[in-house]
Amino acid sequence: MKRIRVIAMAMILTGAAACAGAPAAPAAPGGYGTTLWAERPVVELAFDVAPGLDRVAGRETVRFTPDAPICELVFRAWPNNPTTSATGASLVVDRASVDGAGVSPRVEAAGAPAGAPGTLVELPLPQCADPGRTVTAELDFTLTLGADADERVGHSPSTETAWFGSGFPLLAWERGRGWARDDAVTINGETATSEAFRLTDLTVTAPEGYRVSGVGRPEPQDSTTVHRFSADAVRDVTVGVGRYDLLERDVDGVALHVATPSAGTRTDPERWAEEAASALGRLTALFGPYPYEDLWVTVTPGQSDGTEFPTALQFGDVRQRELAGLVPHELAHQWFYALVGNNQARDPWLDESLATYGEALAGGDLDYYRDPGTSGRVDGRMGEPMSYWAENGGFDRYTSAVYDQGAATLLAARDRVGAEAFDEAVRGYVRANAHRVATPTDLAAALQAYPEAVEILDRAGAVQG
Repeated sequence: MKRIRVIAMAMILTGAAACAGAPAAPAAPGGYGTTLWAERPVVELAFDVAPGLDRVAGRETVRFTPDAPICELVFRAWPNNPTTSATGASLVVDRASVDGAGVSPRVEAAGAPAGAPGTLVELPLPQCADPGRTVTAELDFTLTLGADADERVGHSPSTETAWFGSGFPLLAWERGRGWARDDAVTINGETATSEAFRLTDLTVTAPEGYRVSGVGRPEPQDSTTVHRFSADAVRDVTVGVGRYDLLERDVDGVALHVATPSAGTRTDPERWAEEAASALGRLTALFGPYPYEDLWVTVTPGQSDGTEFPTALQFGDVRQRELAGLVPHELAHQWFYALVGNNQARDPWLDESLATYGEALAGGDLDYYRDPGTSGRVDGRMGEPMSYWAENGGFDRYTSAVYDQGAATLLAARDRVGAEAFDEAVRGYVRANAHRVATPTDLAAALQAYPEAVEILDRAGAVQG
């Protein structure tokens, strides 16, 4: 999630140097296919973007084969969470059907503020479905984008650009556990849970003359206004539309796409590409092969920092000095949340602490994260859910516990075990849990040969030893 609020001043004050050691070239994408869920959801998405870039008409088809009995389908409308809806964004399901029969969606607030559409949308099934029976849902929806929003959903009238991440009803299933109904919270921070799904078609119809960034593989274009993408396994989707310049580069087999507003940016597009390529090499050496064939980097002028999505990153129009920590952090999320998922409401540290740990090792602020000065305020609270932080200290304390203390704890465990052994254990965790929704128990299992590391995490409140 967003980082500059947490690290920009720390980086300036500490004068962090570049991470020691030459960056390694990224390995070829792949190597995680054996853990793909054969019955993963299959999703088709279509977005029709209005000329003013402030509204999107959407259509979604989901084919879902559950691994447990279900009597409804549960989708999350994350643009309706408190921090995003405050910018003027909203997501409303206009029509829905299940197996060809129209249904009336049941909408619950589930953390949405008063007056906003709810974040939880249920589609009742005509009859309950047993495990292994495929259910097909179709939803028409309207997405509204806030102007100059410092959020994952918004548009910039002055630069004629728009961006929308999680801008569709997201199927909220977790294998072996069922529907994720956790409330949205009043602080900046993701609360999503989703299995990886096969995105067979993402179609974006944009006004003439506008470019589009997406997720996964770009498909051949037979129109100047219709843009298509597909992906074998992603948990979420983001799209950028507008007057963008597109820089494309091959980074050791990974297709890097950098979209920057044609109106100009504080940091040159080539510099964005260089930072992404360099961080990709360092993180691959730490965590294993980059999981995808493509990486999309889109500068979204309303945002102040960065937000992650599978195969794609949103970044604010930041200054060059902020890239050193920001880019590695968001890129580390390609392994932690994109590839190895987690319930972000229940276990936010499983992606944010590991991403900050990756940032510390690959982004030049290792000394800061070894001693971030969090002692006393949040000790032992690293594993608390998002609901706890919404009620106990808000964003600042959440970032101290989950980002700062989280990275410091993982670095301490690495120091105790030894870098080589710890890094291999983390890579083992990635391999074992790729394309799954992992839990703290899964990370503890990956570290079982090193009880001293599990003890360090346990003292921080992250796992039970």
